[in-house]
Parts: sequence; C-alpha cells; structure tokens
Amino acid sequence: MTNPFFAPSTLPYQLPPFAEIEETHYAEAIEAGMAEQLREVAAITAQPEAPTFDNTMMPLESSGQLLMRVLRVFYNQSSADSSDATNALEEEFAPRLSAHEDALTLDTALYARIATLHEQRNDLGLSDEQRYLIERHHTRMTLAGAGLDDEQKARLGTLNARLSTLTTQFEKNLLADTNALAVHVATREELDGLSEGEISAAAAAARDRGLESGYLITLVLPTGHPYLSSLTNRDVRDRIMQASRARGTRGGAHDNRAVLLEIVRLRAQRARLLGFDSHAAFVAADQTAKTPENIAAMLSTLAPAAARNARAEQAKLEALAGRPIEAHDWPYWSEKVRAAEFDVDTAALRPYFEAERVLQRGVFAAATAVYGITFTERDDLVGYHPDVRIFEVRNEDGTELGLYLLDLYTRDSKRGGAWMNELIGQNELLDHPTIVVNNLNVPQPAAGEPTLLTFDEVSTFFHEFGHALHGLFAHVTYPHFTGTSVYRDFVEFPSQVNEMWMLWPEIVNDYAVHHITGEPIPAETLDRIRASETWGEGFATSEYLAATLLDQAWHRLSPEEAESVTDVAAFEADALARVGLDNPAVPTRYSSTYFAHTFSGGYDAGYYSYIWSEVLDADTVEWFRENGGLTRANGDRFRQHILGIGGMRDPLEAYREFRGRDAVIEPLLTRRGLTE
Repeated sequence: MTNPFFAPSTLPYQLPPFAEIEETHYAEAIEAGMAEQLREVAAITAQPEAPTFDNTMMPLESSGQLLMRVLRVFYNQSSADSSDATNALEEEFAPRLSAHEDALTLDTALYARIATLHEQRNDLGLSDEQRYLIERHHTRMTLAGAGLDDEQKARLGTLNARLSTLTTQFEKNLLADTNALAVHVATREELDGLSEGEISAAAAAARDRGLESGYLITLVLPTGHPYLSSLTNRDVRDRIMQASRARGTRGGAHDNRAVLLEIVRLRAQRARLLGFDSHAAFVAADQTAKTPENIAAMLSTLAPAAARNARAEQAKLEALAGRPIEAHDWPYWSEKVRAAEFDVDTAALRPYFEAERVLQRGVFAAATAVYGITFTERDDLVGYHPDVRIFEVRNEDGTELGLYLLDLYTRDSKRGGAWMNELIGQNELLDHPTIVVNNLNVPQPAAGEPTLLTFDEVSTFFHEFGHALHGLFAHVTYPHFTGTSVYRDFVEFPSQVNEMWMLWPEIVNDYAVHHITGEPIPAETLDRIRASETWGEGFATSEYLAATLLDQAWHRLSPEEAESVTDVAAFEADALARVGLDNPAVPTRYSSTYFAHTFSGGYDAGYYSYIWSEVLDADTVEWFRENGGLTRANGDRFRQHILGIGGMRDPLEAYREFRGRDAVIEPLLTRRGLTE
C-alpha cells in the first residue's frame, strides 16, 4: 500500500487518513521528508542569482511539506496514544530530527541569503508581513548559531542531538513511572467522598490494568490530584500525594534525576556557545520578556505576597482541622473552608457539569456568541483513536473555518495534562486549511454513566479551547506564522482569556444544569462561587510561582554552576527557600523530576509564560467588561487584532492596537488577591 503521507490527504480539510495510517508508515515518511527538504533548501542556496524574496523566502516557506505532514500526526500520536513502537521511533528519530533541523538553521549559504535580505528589507517594496517574515527567520537562525564557525557548529550539533534524546527519554520515563505509581485501593469504603462516576472510573481503570479487584487512581501531571479535595480517607490522600511526588526519583530505568541534570548542563553549555550567560538568557532573548532580569523583577513582586496569603490560608485550614496541615490535607480542608465561609462545595457542583452539555452549551455556545462560529459533528470522519470526536467549524456566513478534534478521556497511552495540537495550520501560500486537536485527561466512567467534570476540569476545557480558537482563527499568508506560532510568553494569553466565559451569566446559566433533575445551577450558588474566587489564590499562586522560579533557577546556571549540582532534591529545596516558597504544606506544582513543561515540553526557562501572559489576560477581561462583555462586536475586535493574526505581527504591538495602550498589572493583582 502506498504510504498515505506521500501526498496531501483528499479527505475534507485534508484530514489525515487515520484509518489508512499504520505505525510502519512513520519511519519511511520521516526519512523521505527529511531528504526532500534538504534537496529543496539546497536548490535555494545553489541559485547564482542574488537573493530576492521570491527566490529565497517563498521556496523556503514552501519546503518540508511531506515532513510536516508526517511529524504533526506522529507527535500527536506519540503524546495522545503512544505505543512501544511509537516510543521506539521517537527515541530513534529524536537526534536525527535535531540534526536535520540544525542542517537547515545552521546552513551558512542560506543564512547569508537571508542576512542580505534582512539588510535590504526596508528597500524591497515588501508588505509588512513579508518584512516581518524575513526578520523572524533572521533572528531565529542567528540565535540558533548560524553565525558560528564550523567547529562551533559541530559542537552545537552534538549538544542539540543529545538534548533531543534526553528530553524524549525524560517524557517516556515520566509516563512509565506515572502509570506504575497509580494508587490501588482495595475497598469502596476507602473512596468515600468521590462521586459515583469517579468510583466507576477507578474500577474501570483497575480492570483495564488486569486487576481482579479494587480500584485504581491514576495520577495527573501536577503534584496535586483532583481527588484530594474530596476523599475523606486521610491515608488514601497521603498515598496519592506520596506517589505523585515520587515520580522519577525511585531509581531504576525510569529515574529522571540523572537525565534532568544532564539536560541542565548541556543547555548551559549550549547557551555559552551561542554567546549567552545562561539558557534562561538565551530563551528570553526571543520572547517578549527579553531578559531573565525582567522576568525576575515581575516574579519577585508576586512571590512574597503569594507566600503571605498562603500562610494566612494555612492558618484558617489548621483552625478548622484542629491540627497542622500537610500537603495531602490542604485541598480537602480548603474545600471545607470554602464551604464554611462561602457556602461553596466544588465537589457538589459536579452534577451540574455533565461533559456533553459543557461542550455544546458552554464551550461551543460561548464561541458562537462571541465569534459567530458554528460546530457540526462529522461522524463520517475517523480520528486517530475511537474516543476522538471530529467537528466541522464554520464562520457565521457559512464559510469553512476548519476541523476541531476532541480527545477527552485519559488512558495509559496518553501523557498527562491537557494541550492543543495543530494537525494542519492555515496558510495561503500552500492553500492549507486548519485542523486542531484538544487533549484532556478526564477519567472515563463505565458505559452508560455520565461524564461529570470537576470545576477545574471545566476551567481547563475552556482554557484549551482558547488555544483551539487561536489556531482556528489565525489567517496568514506564510506557514511560518500559522496558528499559535507566536512568542511562547504570549501564547497562553488568548487561552486564558477564553476562561472568562466559564462563569459568564449567559453561558453558565445554560450549560450548568443538573444532569438528573434538569435544574439550572442556583443563581445564589454562582454568586457564592464568584465571591470565593480569591479564596485559595495564596496556595494556587504560590505553587505556580514555586515551579516557575524553580524552572528559572535551573536555567540561570552557568556551565560551571550546572556541573557542580549533583543532588536534585537539595538544589530544589535551596531554590525554593531562597524565594520564600519552601512551605512543606504548599508543594511546588511540579517537582523537577516530573516537570514535563521544562524538561520535555518546550517550556524550558519559559514556565513564567503563564503569569506573564496573565497580565494581558486580566487586562483584556477588564476591557471586555468595560465594553459590554459577551458581544459580537467585542469578539470581532479580539479576533481581528489578536486571534486572527497568528504570528505575523509583533504581539505587543498588536495588543496596543487592540487595547489602545500597554497592559497594566493591577487587574492581575486584584484577580489573585495580591493587593494589600
């Protein structure tokens, strides 16, 4: 059978033909795709003519189509539904794909042509998008090391190849240890406090693992687990917390300590080779933050207030519990305080958050109200897994926008967390449509039982759908700018804004309906939820900032400093103590050995992005409220200036045009309860 990746798909929207794709197709297509792209770039640099936009940038942007087709499908598969075969392929190809990327970004002849165009860019009669495209390629190649000599490039290639292998190994170790540390509970009584759906999911997970009895609680990516807030059995809560924090530290094949230490050392060495003091400086140079010092200045204003608020919250918890609070106690007693002071029990809200209604009458309905788009399920199209659902998305006038794939449920083959992938990114040059995927990790109840989401899972759903909207709305000419191809410390901004619709009256009153009685969530309950929004922000901000500052601490090391670190736990403890976030009852959201964002997920020295973007988010939410909230006019403006431009403009310039000024931090401080 012909390899299905060798030609563009003929399915609607060029949806990959998942029914035809076999694991054996990946290696062949990746090999052919790398070879094809090298030939395409060689043809550019072999031209005797002086560089022009048409003979250099256009063919460069058109190159690598086969490789992109296969890699987007492969990486989605390896994260959402991996197997021994895909794991082996990823480990095999990681260093080779790194070397391929180096062959392109470090190509001396290609860099020379782009450098010439960069010098002449203001005199060539180019559009703003074309000029910016040249600037972005030039910056990317310069920072990647295209200006190094041959010996330095060889060293850089060795570092990049090894790092690609290590980050892949970190992710595979984490998935394996996360699965291995799932907590087996013998009796139903030990699960007191969980809903019927949660208990059903735990029973199903145990059967899926071949266990004849009991219940299995699978771990989530962060340190904390959603069940900690409702389980009444303190020993079970403690077992879950201990299992979560043990990941990657138990010795054996899946221990991540040596892996992450080598990653840190090699990143520091690479940064120096590229002319930077640290990996954090290297990363920040091509972000809106620009320097680690700017990042530190912001974080240092937040950490003391967050730690202070967390201590105040802890005092309330201990007063109610009548004893000192440990990490596994915090979520449980925090909910007790929320119930006592605000009469809000988030666990009791689950019957109002039936997943299908949240999707149709919440997530989709908000997008229709704000942007006019509509969703139609395409049962005739096949996804990469039986759980995947496919929706066609159209603009208000009926024109096609793209496909949205939803993969809601957790499984052992899926990595933890929630995320958005692009299978195809819109661009006019190649006449590509848009296909985006949202992956979540919601426990799947037994057949016939409803899927009831937690409050946090609903928030995550709206957040990840914000990324999907960003990918769907971006309309650009060139592939380099497609979808969410923006600065990493800007990419979370649109998704965070979309969370606002979760509790917007016109939306929540329609989707938050009791799945049995059909009664809408009481208005007074919503009022109490809104009144309690800053409760727990001391803990939430502290655990997030702890992870952020830990990420920065690892990546601000010089090569010599990185070499001297041999004890991961000691380094982590010292880093958190230095910023006053070493409260044992408030563990960091991610400890180093399972910090996938920074050691395998592309957020290295960039986990600060979430709160950096939240400044823009909180400022934007204030703008929506000041201008009438959920209206089509507001949606059109946000789409025009932010969501629709992809990466083809400087994001902060675009924000100024949208808002009429730079963002201010005060709305964020108010939201998180960090004002005095």
